[in-house]
Amino acid sequence: MDRSGFVRLALVALGLVVASFFVRGFSQLVFGRGVADLLQAPFAVVGFLLLVYLFVRATLDAVGLWRLEDAES
Repeated sequence: MDRSGFVRLALVALGLVVASFFVRGFSQLVFGRGVADLLQAPFAVVGFLLLVYLFVRATLDAVGLWRLEDAES
């Protein structure tokens, strides 16, 4: 993975977390709290796990164990 791919993946992860809040809010208006929680959960969990992976990957890059490649110009 190169650095631009890392940033792109981070934006996708943050977008998923933000989307989970919107899904919960709008579905809570239509379906109620229980269904809203069920609809929000996949977005929130996938976004959170992706952010955890990116944190671990950035930490390993900082220590030098698993380097991110520089983007080819």
